[in-house]
Amino acid sequence: MGRNGAQPSEPRGPRAEPSVKSSRPFKLPALKTAVVALLVGVLLGAVAFAVLRETLIPRRPVAANTTRPMVPPRPAFTPAEEAYIQALWPIHGDVERSAARMTLGQIFYKTQDLDRAALKGRVADALVTYQRSEARVKALTPPASVERDHQEYLAAIGLFQQSAAEVMKMFEDGRDDHMVIAYPLGQKATDKIREVGGKFWPHEYPPN
Repeated sequence: MGRNGAQPSEPRGPRAEPSVKSSRPFKLPALKTAVVALLVGVLLGAVAFAVLRETLIPRRPVAANTTRPMVPPRPAFTPAEEAYIQALWPIHGDVERSAARMTLGQIFYKTQDLDRAALKGRVADALVTYQRSEARVKALTPPASVERDHQEYLAAIGLFQQSAAEVMKMFEDGRDDHMVIAYPLGQKATDKIREVGGKFWPHEYPPN
């Protein structure tokens, strides 16, 4: 018997671990085998798809030279051409502003944001501007190199006048379909103005 009547302690030794039965339905090696087989199958599928793609889809030939040919710079205007273009510029501004104001007026009229009286005032002002601009352009003396552009510009102003005169008829007979008739005239005039303006003032009309 030990000191103070204590019971002698049992000798200490390695504790026996209870055996634990695995609840997994398969062994670890079987899992590794399944994973490896899955990866191999994916890789083989990818390789097969790549080979099939290369076989069915023909390759596009690679261009030998993909650089675009350089566009030769625009030749500089002569002093006579510069003088004509500078004289035309303020006239051009008046024509464009009148055309835009008249077009917007028709749009606002159709959306009921502008009444008939206000639209009539815009069209009448535009018609006066076109007539005055035509006289100013005719007073210019273009060099022979821009004579064709000069005539095209005059033709554009003439189309603008026809368009405005057609719209003015709606205030006489009350038929809004005059705007429909006037539209292609104004559009054709705008195209001519842009064509000439693209030559004289390329920065105003950037390429599409």
